[in-house]
Amino acid sequence: MNTIDIYTDGACKGNPGPGGWGVLLKSGGTEKELFGGEANTTNNRMEMMAVIQALEALKRPCKVNLYLDSKYVLQGITEWIHGWKARGWRTASKEPVKNVELWQRLDAIVSTGGHEIDWRWVKGHAGDPGNERADALANKGVQSIA
Repeated sequence: MNTIDIYTDGACKGNPGPGGWGVLLKSGGTEKELFGGEANTTNNRMEMMAVIQALEALKRPCKVNLYLDSKYVLQGITEWIHGWKARGWRTASKEPVKNVELWQRLDAIVSTGGHEIDWRWVKGHAGDPGNERADALANKGVQSIA
């Protein structure tokens, strides 16, 4: 199984507003950059899209070190999702889960992709080179729809 380091980030100009997502994939000496944007979205949705696009870009099962600065995505996929699924995609307060279609898409990739994912939170805008590149790509994604 190949090991890959993935850095993801989302950006939004206004919340909601135009948004973008960025991904840096690094394996061995190879790097690949991905980015995209949406005209009317939220920061949380773009953070999720970055992770989804990163994992969907993998062609075969990998050992993944996934670096993200979104506690919303990290806690959602590693903690909260189990309760949401048990409650029929409802929160503890019985409200519908926000961004449910993206959570279901991410859950499907994580549970069926065959990847071994090590979720690693990094502080955003704190000088981590991979996170800074993902942030720049997310901003490029915002610009791509302007």
